[in-house]
Amino acid sequence: MLTGNLQTQTLPYLRLADKVYQALELMNENHVEHLPIVDGDKYVGMISESDLAQAENDHSTLEQFSQSISNPSVKDDEHVLKAIQIAVQNGLTVVPIVGEENELIGVVTYADLLKYSSEFMSLNEPGGLIVLEIESKNYSFNEISRLVEANDAQIKQLNTNVDPETGLMEVTIKINKTEVSDIVSTFQRHEYNVKYYFGEELFENELRTNYDNLMNYLKI
Repeated sequence: MLTGNLQTQTLPYLRLADKVYQALELMNENHVEHLPIVDGDKYVGMISESDLAQAENDHSTLEQFSQSISNPSVKDDEHVLKAIQIAVQNGLTVVPIVGEENELIGVVTYADLLKYSSEFMSLNEPGGLIVLEIESKNYSFNEISRLVEANDAQIKQLNTNVDPETGLMEVTIKINKTEVSDIVSTFQRHEYNVKYYFGEELFENELRTNYDNLMNYLKI
């Protein structure tokens, strides 16, 4: 899904002539910590609640915060995952979407981005999750897919992440089956380290103690 296709939030835009207290009121009313600043229809940048809270005079104009104004944004033809990346890297509660001429097309909240990413990763569809921990050099999508399909299942989503401390790759697999114990057994027989998993049933083994770890993972 491209950011230009998102149903963006209807949030107010700020202008450099606006007062600090006005911007803070709008942020409070809309339950966000950031709002975009525009000049006409052109995107100027983002101002944060924390920056405004440092103002000595709440009747100062936003123009006096020019050095605090950052201008992160995503183009309307970029993927929604890019918007999530921008939000995380900049700690934004709102991400601006701009066009080719830097015109502000709309904004999307971080909460809505999480919803869209959940749909993109099929997290709201029935199925199980299996997390493997392997050496990066041993990673093979074809083999992982073959082992899953050998149990009459399919991979709906697969994501990888390398731990910078251990160098180990964490492979998170979304399966289209809610009963995953047979797939877990297959991975273990092929000497894969199953870090944890979540399905309709849980093995009565050491993996069950990692259930809470998975719940924490899903909240990220």
